[in-house]
Parts: sequence; structure tokens; C-alpha cells
Amino acid sequence: MSRFIDTYRERFGVEPICRELQVAPSTYYAARCRPPSARHVRDEALKMKLRHVHAEHFSVYGARKLWRQLHREGVPAARCTVERLMHTIGLVGAVRGKPKRTTIADETAVRPADLVQRHFEAPTPNRLWMADLTYVRTWSGFVYVAFITDVYSRAIVGWQVSRSLRSDLALDALEQALLSRVGTFDGLVHHSDRGVQYLSIRYTERLAEAGVVTSVGSRGDSYDNAMAESVNGLYKTELVRKQGPWRGLEDLEFATLKWVDWYNHQRLFSALGYVPPAEYEANHYPERVLAEAGTQ
Repeated sequence: MSRFIDTYRERFGVEPICRELQVAPSTYYAARCRPPSARHVRDEALKMKLRHVHAEHFSVYGARKLWRQLHREGVPAARCTVERLMHTIGLVGAVRGKPKRTTIADETAVRPADLVQRHFEAPTPNRLWMADLTYVRTWSGFVYVAFITDVYSRAIVGWQVSRSLRSDLALDALEQALLSRVGTFDGLVHHSDRGVQYLSIRYTERLAEAGVVTSVGSRGDSYDNAMAESVNGLYKTELVRKQGPWRGLEDLEFATLKWVDWYNHQRLFSALGYVPPAEYEANHYPERVLAEAGTQ
């Protein structure tokens, strides 16, 4: 009511408005002089914190993850309060769009078996990796991005950006993944779709040289590489669409490096109990530290 009177007082005057509203002018003046309530003060402080945390995490978190992140930072707040204040200040989370495929199957190539069968789980790190490609439209043309993800922790262990879909794009991401991880790769399964990049001689020979078993999704199965495509979807939603348009490869590559580092070390995953991939792996192997794929 006070806000309404403040809006129209210059036009109609306080007393005429109060008379129509059947409110004593003294009530209005008392309300204006009254100090802010404790809830109002806390809400204003929490709004500032929400804006800061939302921006710090690529402006992609919705109410659920913002609420979880506040608790991780020692800021107690009810989830309903977070939802209410986000609505008040216009903060919204990112919503994923429909992913698109960029790999093209080679119908003449000999294909390995599907060893995963949509069972996207792993008991420890370096037991199952998922690989896929995606593309980004820039002012200077299309740029292609390859990711390799460890299923155990959802960590991105290898990535590469290129102007071409040649085999080197996927191979460079693989080399980074092999260099960024500690330990041996005995028993590690590398799973991908049927793209020619992943079935090329150079790529399969490098996997064999590292002792990695190759697995390829079955034909006609739209979910054969679902987890890797999910990473592509997050990348498009949380970085590409929110911070674009992009000039070309250089600025996209630098932004991708920062996003991968945030993804591995700060982004909360509900499937991991609302902790980042690096922390999840550290909890499994306290003596090991997840290699920083984003800084390679």
C-alpha cells in the first residue's frame, strides 16, 4: 500500500489517496518511518548473494542448485526462499535444448561390439569413458568440439576444439585424456557412437596402444551414447548459447577452457550428491587429485 501511495502521491496527494483507500494518513507516514524488518534486511543481503553465486556459476543454476551451492558456502536459506527471491530479481536457470549429432557413421568400417548396452555406470575412475563431438556456429564458420567424459565422476578428462571434423580432433582429445589421468588403463572401456573419427585406424590403434578396450554403440539406438551427448547438451546450454555469439575458434576455445575447469571443479551434480566431479573423485581416492583437464 505504501508503494502505491508513493507512486501516485505527486499526482493526487497523500490525503485524497488515503481517503479513497480508507487509510489514515498517519498510518502511511508511520509506515514510511518504520525501520526495515529483519526479514527485509535478510532478503536484501540474500539477493546480493544469489546474484553473485548465479553469475559465478555461468548463470546456469536454477533454484535447486543455487540452494545447494549456498549451503556448501555456509549460507543457510530455505529452498522456498531461494525460489521466491530468484523470481523477484529475475534469475532463471539454463534450460537445455535438443542436442544434434555431428558424427557420421562409416557403413564400410569394421565396428567393435557395444560393451556398454546403455549401462552408464562405473565402480571407479578410469573404467568407462564416453566420447562424442558437437559443433558451434561462429561468425567465421563452424567450430567443432570433442569431449571425453569419465562416467564414474562425470569429469571431462579430455577435450579439443578445431575448425575441422578430421580425425585429429578426436585424437587430440584422447591424447589429453590419456595424459591427464593417473594410473594404468587396464580394464578401461572407451565408448563412442559410430562416427568415422572414432573408427579411424589412427584412433583405434592409439586406444589399443594404451591398453584401452573399444566399444561402439549399436545401430539405430538413439541412447547408445546418451551420457556423452548429455555433456554436449550442457556445454551448449551453459556456455555456447548463454555467452554467444562467437567470433571464431580462439574466443570459443578460451571460453571452453574456463567452462571445463568450472565444470570439473565447481559445478554441482545431483547424481554425485551435489558435489563437483573433482571432489567426488577425491572422496573415492583421497590420496589422488583429479588432473585439471581444463588447464591442458
